[in-house]
Amino acid sequence: MNPEIVFTSAFWSWWIIALTLANILGCWWLISWSAKKVPGEAASGQVTGHRWDGDLQEYNNPLPRWWLWLFYFTLVFSLGYLALYPGLGKLPGLLGWTPQKQYQEEIAAAEAAYQPLFAGYARIPIARLSKDPQAVKIGQRLFVNYCAGCHGSDARGNPGFPDLSDDEWLYGGDARTIEKTILDGRNGVMPAWREVVGDPGIDQLVAYVRGLAGLDANTAQAAKGETLFSTYCVGCHGGDAGGNPALGAPNLRDRVWLYGGSAADVGESIANGRNGHMPAHRDFLGSEKTHLLAAFIYSLSQQ
Repeated sequence: MNPEIVFTSAFWSWWIIALTLANILGCWWLISWSAKKVPGEAASGQVTGHRWDGDLQEYNNPLPRWWLWLFYFTLVFSLGYLALYPGLGKLPGLLGWTPQKQYQEEIAAAEAAYQPLFAGYARIPIARLSKDPQAVKIGQRLFVNYCAGCHGSDARGNPGFPDLSDDEWLYGGDARTIEKTILDGRNGVMPAWREVVGDPGIDQLVAYVRGLAGLDANTAQAAKGETLFSTYCVGCHGGDAGGNPALGAPNLRDRVWLYGGSAADVGESIANGRNGHMPAHRDFLGSEKTHLLAAFIYSLSQQ
């Protein structure tokens, strides 16, 4: 049991202690009681007098003594374990061990072993580091451990999480910008427009945006959507719909879609908006590990 758990009251801690010890002592008593020789009991290896089906008889063959003592040993071991390690309510154990303490010690040992390596790579520019196979391999391992859950193990992304293996970037794909994105995170906001343009306007904007990317779209609807786009969307996406890295506004003229490029997906994005969040990793990874991670990610778009 984790000694850091906060019990709602001392009662529950003592309840667990009492219940645990009662079970151990109860097992001790049960083994002792069952091992006692009953007056009049047949000697070991002798028949007990019980018969079935005429000639089947029961012999008194108790467990070997070493087996019995093994049960006692496990009970003594459990008491010793609970005295040394946390397991009785909120009692910490005589050794003071906690999973948090062990984790911190292992992290400290790993940092001491690998910090010189990370520090050496941190002095090399990311663009040059991205051509070092060993550095890229270390960055890839960091990516698999910390980034694959969102972006996929192949870095090709998932709906709502961008593909990092191409050369399309919301905030810019130069080495310094990638590193800053990892360190400080990003918060992308696409406002909802249904209340502003209504459902007909949504359909018109969908037709226009899909037409920009060369997808099938109703020409008449797209013409009306262009007027709405010029009124409400150019502030973020630009007059040519090429996007704005300063805001993280995507380029709408390509066929790279963060949330999907079907009419339904585009309509959902325009009507109800989107909120994208890339968490900051500065405090978690630190600048030196981030430097290697950025080198790996940068290398993907340079291939």
